[in-house]
Amino acid sequence: MAAPKVEDHFGLLADIGAISSILSESNDLQGFLDRVVNMVAEHLHADVCSIYLYEDETGMLVLCSTHGLREDAVGKIRLPVGDGLVGKVLKELRPIWVDRASEHPDYHYFSELGEDAYEVFLGVPIQRGIEKIGVLTVQRRDRHRFESAEVQAMRALTAQLAAAIETARTLMQVASLQVAVDQVESQTESGTFIKGRKASPGYAMGPLVRFTRNPAIKILEAYRDDAKGIGDKEALDRALASTQQDLRDMQQELETKLPEVAALIFEAHLMMLKDRSFTGEMQDEMEKGREATKAVAIVAFKYIQLFEGSKHDYVREKAHDVEDLALRLLKHLDDRQERSGQDWHGAIVVAHELLPSDILMITLADVAGIVLCGGGLTSHISIVVRALSIPMIVTNSNLLDDLPEGETVVLDADEGNAYINPGPEILEKFTDREALRQKAEEQRTSMLEKTLTSDGERITLLANINLLSELDLALDLNAEGVGLYRTEFPFLVRPSLPTEEEQFLVYSKLLKRMDSRVAYLRTLDAGGDKMLPYLEVNPEPNPALGLRSTRLAFKFRDVLHAQLRAILRAGLDAPGMHVMFPMICSLDEFRAARQTVSEIAKELSEEHQQELAIPPVGMMVELPSTVELASAFAAEADFFSIGTNDFIQYMLAVDRNNASVIDYYCPHHPAVLRGLARLAGAAEEAGIPCSVCGEMAHDTKYVPFFVGIGVRQLSVDPHYLPDIQKCIQKWSMAEMRQYAQDLLGQDSIADVEKVIDANVKK
Repeated sequence: MAAPKVEDHFGLLADIGAISSILSESNDLQGFLDRVVNMVAEHLHADVCSIYLYEDETGMLVLCSTHGLREDAVGKIRLPVGDGLVGKVLKELRPIWVDRASEHPDYHYFSELGEDAYEVFLGVPIQRGIEKIGVLTVQRRDRHRFESAEVQAMRALTAQLAAAIETARTLMQVASLQVAVDQVESQTESGTFIKGRKASPGYAMGPLVRFTRNPAIKILEAYRDDAKGIGDKEALDRALASTQQDLRDMQQELETKLPEVAALIFEAHLMMLKDRSFTGEMQDEMEKGREATKAVAIVAFKYIQLFEGSKHDYVREKAHDVEDLALRLLKHLDDRQERSGQDWHGAIVVAHELLPSDILMITLADVAGIVLCGGGLTSHISIVVRALSIPMIVTNSNLLDDLPEGETVVLDADEGNAYINPGPEILEKFTDREALRQKAEEQRTSMLEKTLTSDGERITLLANINLLSELDLALDLNAEGVGLYRTEFPFLVRPSLPTEEEQFLVYSKLLKRMDSRVAYLRTLDAGGDKMLPYLEVNPEPNPALGLRSTRLAFKFRDVLHAQLRAILRAGLDAPGMHVMFPMICSLDEFRAARQTVSEIAKELSEEHQQELAIPPVGMMVELPSTVELASAFAAEADFFSIGTNDFIQYMLAVDRNNASVIDYYCPHHPAVLRGLARLAGAAEEAGIPCSVCGEMAHDTKYVPFFVGIGVRQLSVDPHYLPDIQKCIQKWSMAEMRQYAQDLLGQDSIADVEKVIDANVKK
């Protein structure tokens, strides 16, 4: 057998990356797994490729698909975790490869497999975070052993396949469960003003519509209990085909608005449509004389109960996928408007709680605005809503609960107000302000390409980006690069980890758009109020001081490694890419983070058989511990990026999301200002770039202070760029240095405020 070529391995990664194509070309889930093993065997020049999936309930690994071994063994070969070479791979969660498998002490011989001739063995675990999914194995007949590059290629492709195989495994296991699930028995006032606080700026007007996260159960119950259903077998077939097309269309639409998650949202839905046990049960119900709508509702209820009864969060989450898919099928079977679900187009949506997935759902329907009543507003929800430019306020008022849907709402999210059935005066004010806003938007295009002080000194303005959809505005406003790309979004909006390949596609799109401009990519900043439930971290009494940011990444190193691989792969031809780690608290932690980047770069260099250049690696400066060690950090980091939000919070011991102590959250506290000055000074002395990317950077009270202490890069949300440029143009360098010194010379907040007040009208 000829030795495999390295480029073959990367052809494999490219093919596996198109998971949706593999799935669409497969008749069912088994066909999907079969196509995967055939493709892997072909690219790696292996005689055998097999997928073993892990059963949670039994703790057994089951052979589910094979190329090269006896096909009648599929479903029959079962072994405990730890048994044999395959079981050892999953137990130790590491690749195992040997030249003579039969001589290995852990070898387990199965005569019914017919694998006697295939001595060269490589097995790689399939996992998703801490969740065990299964094992992918390849075997060869001759003595050509598996090389390091092939092992790395196998690891990379299992990361890419993990999400799809996890869904396939879950559906196949549900189909095999012998669980008896019986059919469940059916059992304003005009001119009202509501005061809230702004969460995302803007103005909107539209009819009031209430958001209920799960109307599906009531709708399914109604269809299940109908005395007379609708639809025959042909109608169901048409509904299945139409639903599949709907999902593809929605995926394309989402690609425009939120490319970060376009490939992530509907994967499970498409899997279910390919699952013969799921759609086949609907056909079976129709064979019993039931109409299509009743068949869909009955089968959906069964699967919802099976999923919700699981002990695993990620399995229980799939109940929502069933609900959504069933509603889509029913809509094609019965177009009666009253059962088509909620219509949010152009509406002001009123909700008591929102998850990131909810935001995605209503975004696709072009919601006009949001009012969150009484619910908590997590920072990542605020980030998502603001990135999507959806006006939103938060209020504790319960007045909206008693109002009928359809009432006209004017939302002034700049001020945090909502008006119900407003009179002519309010409507006129709204119209006038919208005209002013439109004029301001038009003026933004006049922003200059370079930002200069009044005496000609250059200051670099960068953009903070949460979603790729924000790049258009940033580039229109002549942002000179991306100073902070928050990579959390694809992690937050789904019940399972995004794969390396999914992340790679997102980062590649960002970097291609940036061309030669700088782009600072922050590694996963989760934890605290942005916890990822699928990582199964124990509840913490004080999450802000707990397992978050880089600490969390070091605990789940597989997650960190997959992200860094995706970032470094995407940055191969992006000279402006920078990598930064959040919430670094010690030199040891930064060294460990930087060493991890070096290790991943070396790993990728071996895979590509060419030297991979390591991009600049820096740190978010957010903790008081960095102030005393500023010079030491500056000697080792390639750059500083000051995150003022957390820096203030930790410096002053004030939870910025706690309304009871919000008055103590003071950006111009003397200790905060002096700490920032020491950090900027250390960076300037070491000759490394120092930017500010927190909210202080877009406040014109503090912009001249930052320039005055030596900061030459400011990174803000795109819509703040024009105001920041105008502010800088009014000041000379000498004036800003003096302003900074005047502020740093004060010992009390009151005295600092006097200096600010004396200069704020400049």
